[in-house]
Amino acid sequence: MGTATLLRIDRDRLQQRLDGLASIGRLPDGGVWRIAYSDEDLAARQWVTAAMQAAGMTVTIDAAGNLIGRYAGTEDLPALATGSHIDTVPTGGRYDGALGVLAGIEAVATLHEAGRRLRHAIEVIAFTDEEGEMIGSKAMAGTAKLSDPEHFRRLNGEAIQPCLERVGGNWAALPSARRTDQDIAAYLELHVEQGGVLESEQCQIGVVQGIVSLQRFQVAITGRPNHAGTTPMHLRQDALYAASLLVAAVHDVAVDIPGDQVATVGLLTVAPNAANIVPGRVELTIDMRDLSLETLGAMVEGLKQRIVAIQASTGTQIELRPQHFVEPTLASPAVQGAIAAVCDDLNLTHYSMPSRAIHDAQEIGRFTQMGMIFVPSQAGVSHAEDEYTSPEQCGQGADVLLHTLMALDEQLDSATHD
Repeated sequence: MGTATLLRIDRDRLQQRLDGLASIGRLPDGGVWRIAYSDEDLAARQWVTAAMQAAGMTVTIDAAGNLIGRYAGTEDLPALATGSHIDTVPTGGRYDGALGVLAGIEAVATLHEAGRRLRHAIEVIAFTDEEGEMIGSKAMAGTAKLSDPEHFRRLNGEAIQPCLERVGGNWAALPSARRTDQDIAAYLELHVEQGGVLESEQCQIGVVQGIVSLQRFQVAITGRPNHAGTTPMHLRQDALYAASLLVAAVHDVAVDIPGDQVATVGLLTVAPNAANIVPGRVELTIDMRDLSLETLGAMVEGLKQRIVAIQASTGTQIELRPQHFVEPTLASPAVQGAIAAVCDDLNLTHYSMPSRAIHDAQEIGRFTQMGMIFVPSQAGVSHAEDEYTSPEQCGQGADVLLHTLMALDEQLDSATHD
């Protein structure tokens, strides 16, 4: 890396930016409410635009409302892109998404103040509505459902068209937001881990292998409601008992297969839900995730076999309905290697791991080389007011981001995209 190792981001300024953005939509308990398309989101966009311009970038907004800061390169090459999102869940933290955008701005500011430009332009992107339907990254990847605006209707009933117009986008022109690898040579996203693996492994940086596939099911278990006192145990068709066996089966199909796959029952409703009635119906959701579609398929097949056995032993009927499926996106081996090499040069410990949460990188990685850098989340907490990553950890991640962009600038050339 030579003299490039002398470049470091300004950690104090990065922390000031994180504090400044967190003040927009701050809740009394210290959390952040900055829902996409809200007045708070609009104010944050204006704040980020000013920060991008101060760092030497020109700023545009595409038809999906993506806020794009561009720092020109010295050659006519596809850009190196970085970023994340600035919208939050209703009771979010100050690091989820925001760190990736602000660290990208800080990386460009560091280059700008040093009077340096890379061969490739750098684009810092704040994607639209990551916490909702991810219309920003999906439009950029060309995977948005252009024929179905209802798919993007807000939970409060508002249509997507006025929402996009509010942030400078245009539903009718949404196809124009699509990019290819001729536009973006590689995409690199810094993000807080949102889990406790790095902390438990005592590693400073996570090198993401890819973003997992997600398979979600809705399940309806139908038994027979009956009197809790007069119905003998051997004559019951207890839907909740069957559900308890199914919950255990979901756990078992995940742990019985070698690997890091996960499976969760996260929502369960019981009817009639009365103290003196044998439950007659239970509805629940099953969420399964892994990088390998083969492993995911094995989990689903194992679950189906166990469902057959549960039905036979309980006299209930179990309906398994697919609800949602997301294809996995693997990180580029070249980008993973560049991140790891930078960590070694900066004397930072690193750990190779999957991302089991969905990020904008999952969509962008469908058309160009993608990589992600994780920094630890204290106690694994995210989407909460006590989400915390220390200033030192944020700075370490931002330094890795900066130097990985510089390494990719040297490694990638136009021949890669012929």
